[in-house]
Amino acid sequence: MKNRFEFAVNLARQMGNLTLEYFDSDSMDVEKKQDGTPVTKADRGAEALGRKLIMEAFPDDSILGEELDDKIGSSGWQWVIDPIDGTKSFVHGVPIYSNLVGVQKIAQDGKLEPQIGVIWLPALGRGVCGGMGLGAWEIFNDDSKRRPARVSSVSRLEDALFLTTDCYDFDLVGREGAYDELEEKCRLTRTWGDAYGYYLVATGRAEIMTDPFFELWDAAPMVPILHEAGGVFGNWQGEETIEGREGVATNGALREKVVEILRRYPKTKIPVR
Repeated sequence: MKNRFEFAVNLARQMGNLTLEYFDSDSMDVEKKQDGTPVTKADRGAEALGRKLIMEAFPDDSILGEELDDKIGSSGWQWVIDPIDGTKSFVHGVPIYSNLVGVQKIAQDGKLEPQIGVIWLPALGRGVCGGMGLGAWEIFNDDSKRRPARVSSVSRLEDALFLTTDCYDFDLVGREGAYDELEEKCRLTRTWGDAYGYYLVATGRAEIMTDPFFELWDAAPMVPILHEAGGVFGNWQGEETIEGREGVATNGALREKVVEILRRYPKTKIPVR
């Protein structure tokens, strides 16, 4: 566990270093995937690097990534990597994109048991990591600056900072009422989203971050990080999971209030983007 934890932190940093070679430069070629979302050489290159390093260190582990085919292993451990979370920010030269690494145990019934998570923000030179039983830590380019990550103690919605990735995403699944209610009840709303928003909650800079839909590789690091930082990540029903294809992170004090609101707004549409 400890070996995988430190390896995951270094892995995210190495993927981040590769993406910085393309970031905010003229060498970036942007393509569109079938779902209309962008992908670049940096996405594919960072994932290929991550897979190579994992296979060298832990050859029997499974690997799931956003851009390349799954690798099935036999160890009962699974790595999930998102080479660039926030590719739209990346291609616009906005420095809040990240490299994500999640590590799970695969239970006998096939359920994933999250153990390790890393959010690395290479253009900012910082991030956050967490391991079950190992704590949550804010990390920097200089690892000697590593410090404990803790969620805030804010206990009233009217004092909370509410974050999301894209307001329109709520409309795509018929959940616009959830956005409207949280925006009305919270002190401040911002779209400092993608994994950057979850980093802000885990380090006490914001209280609520939610996405009305997303994929496993977007969610994979979040449970260990938020859990060990004193908060909660899970689905809109309040379950601590990365498999719900939706997500919300809160500090512990606001969990029930936020979930009570979100439960009122089930998906009514299949997202198309």
